[in-house]
Parts: sequence; C-alpha cells; structure tokens
Amino acid sequence: MRAFFVACMMWVMALSCHAQDLSGLARVDLDASSIEDGWFGGTELTLGLSQGVPFRVFVLDNPARLVVDFREVDFGGVSAEALLPEPGRVSAVRFGTFRPGWSRLVADLSTLMLPEEIGMPVEASSGRAALTIALRTATAEEFAAQAGGPLDADWGAQAADPPRAAQQDSFVVVIDPGHGGVDPGAVRDTTSEKELMLDIGLALRDVLRRAGGVEVFLTRDRDVFVSLPGRVALAHQVGADAFVSLHADALSQGQARGATVYTLSEKASDAASAQLAAQHDRADILAGVDLSGTDDQVASVLMDLARTETMPRTGTLAAALIESMAAAGGPMNKRPLREAAFSVLKSADIPSVLIEVGFLSDPRDLANLRDPVWRAVMVEALAAGILQWRDDDLAIRPLVRQ
Repeated sequence: MRAFFVACMMWVMALSCHAQDLSGLARVDLDASSIEDGWFGGTELTLGLSQGVPFRVFVLDNPARLVVDFREVDFGGVSAEALLPEPGRVSAVRFGTFRPGWSRLVADLSTLMLPEEIGMPVEASSGRAALTIALRTATAEEFAAQAGGPLDADWGAQAADPPRAAQQDSFVVVIDPGHGGVDPGAVRDTTSEKELMLDIGLALRDVLRRAGGVEVFLTRDRDVFVSLPGRVALAHQVGADAFVSLHADALSQGQARGATVYTLSEKASDAASAQLAAQHDRADILAGVDLSGTDDQVASVLMDLARTETMPRTGTLAAALIESMAAAGGPMNKRPLREAAFSVLKSADIPSVLIEVGFLSDPRDLANLRDPVWRAVMVEALAAGILQWRDDDLAIRPLVRQ
C-alpha cells in the first residue's frame, strides 16, 4: 500500500495561543526561502510565508518529484530561477495555482530523496511562517514504497469547475485554453503560453456568444490547472458539439512556425507533431498529477471505436478553421493540417481539434502573439471558422448518418 506524507493544519496549534488576524493569501518571502544541498546527501527546502497555511507533502515516482499542496499561497513575483539558482539534487521547481483555493509546488528530484522532517513554525508576534522540509537520500525500493498521490481521488484527476447544463438543442462549443496554474506551458522571457491562451480563449468565447445561437464553455476561465482528462470530461458533461484546444508551444528541435491545426491519430504525421503530443501529455505528470495505477479509459475506449461519423466531421472542422485563419492573413504553417496523439483530442463522439495559434519558439510568431491587434484578428477568424463549420455540419449531418 502506497503511503504519502501529510502535514496539514500543523500551524493551527502554534496560532492557538496567540490570536492572529490572518486574511488574504499567504505571500512568499523570497529572502527567507531557499533550496540547499547539504554535505552528506541531504537537501533542505525552506519557503518563507507571510502567514501559516494548511499544507500537505507527498512524493511521486516516474519521474521522481516532491509535491507540496497549500491552501493557499500567492507565488506572484517569484521565479523558479530565484528559488533555485543552481540545480542540484532538486533539478527544477515549478509552482502556481492548482485549483481554486489551492496552490502547488513541484520539485523534480535528480536524486531519490524522501522527507525526513517536515514543519511550519509560526512566529507568535508577526504570524510569519516558514515551511521546512528536510530530505534524505533513499534507495529505489524505499522511494517506491512511499511514492503515491493523496488518498482522496479528487486530487488524482483534476477537472474544471462543474459546468452549468447546456440548453437543449443548442450548439455547444468547448474552448480549451491550454495549460494553466502550476503548468505554464511554453515560456519566452516574460511571455507564457498559459496567459496568452487564456486571453485568446476568453476573447473567443465573447465573440462566439455575441454571434448568437452558440453556448460556449471554457475548460478554465482563470489561471488554474486542469488535467487533460478533466478537460475532456467537461466536454462530455456539457454535450459539446465541438472541442477546440488552444496552444502556442515551443519546439526545442527542428523548426515550427505559423498556425497549425491538429486532429487525432495514433501515429503522428511527423516528428515535430510527435514531440508536441509528448510535451502535452507530460504536462499532467510535471504538474504533480499521479497517473500511475489508473486506467487510460480515453485511450482504451477510443482505439476500439469506429469513428465513422466523428472523424470526417473533425476533418471538416479543421479545414474550416484553416481556411478562415488563412483568409485573415495567418500566417499559416506550410503544412497547416497535421495529426498527433494528443490526449485532449481523444473524444470518440466529439469533433476535436488542437490549434497551435503560433509557436513561441519562432521570433515572428512570438511577435504576433504578443500583439493584441493580431490576436484580435485571429480570434475573429477562429470564431468565423467555427460558425461556418456549424452551419455546414448541420446541413450535411442527416446525409452522413444515412
């Protein structure tokens, strides 16, 4: 049986003797925070906070990482580089909002280590606190025995907020702004994919709603983490007629530029598409979601379904979006229609596409994505493509079903 380390409400006892008027989010004090390797195989993580908060700590395997959940910490103004200037036994760190009311810190471990001491002492006079986690090196067997996510399954597959019911016989579109919260996606200088895609997603929602006759749901409408299964689950809950996932990734190998629309295929159409699909699926793991021991229900069901109706409808949706974006000036990728095994596209009964609006790794695309005027033009093009597909699809759907 997998065990995990829990350290919740420890600060309450310290505060019970000294009344503190705590309000708002706990803020990170970077000057009082550090991640330092010791001389004899140990590492200590210290996070200075403006006030004590409930928290819990656990470790996950494949890859090895330490996860700390808080209720709730404001990481604004804190960078990973400032908290971890030089990688060591902790090779990388990321943090952010994980779900409403909760924050998460994930530390990648280059050396297998387990928490040996965990505490959050609180100053009686100021209410300031410091989370301290002393890590010791562990064998592979020790680490595997302790690794595992929290026992409450709700944390295992984070979903979007419960949606309201869609109106009967309405045309329903689910817009999926990629990444979010603890998962920033691609980052170039001060530009992050999660922020850009949320901006485009919110604007696209507004344009579609103004067009009338469309119900629009977002998998996230703020900076929170939503797991890949959670995004797909929301589309099914609202009975989506179309699912559109928005991204602007970066590729470390090869060149990619221009808007690209992806549809689902078990086999990627090229090496770059395969790399992107791998990056997307890995996002859940890097965000500290424990996917071990869970059935990949989406994939196992998908491969057994004959997608005789959905596949051609997905193809026409992709074509309509490409045509509309190209007419608006793009710029488009030289091969704008591609295929890959993106997890968010694995709904057998919902036409689903993933759009790389551009690539942050390309200077031209990066400049476009930073330009609010260009983004507004692209949003109008995306909306026009979706609406055109809706009209065409409704006209031919009876023929397809025959």
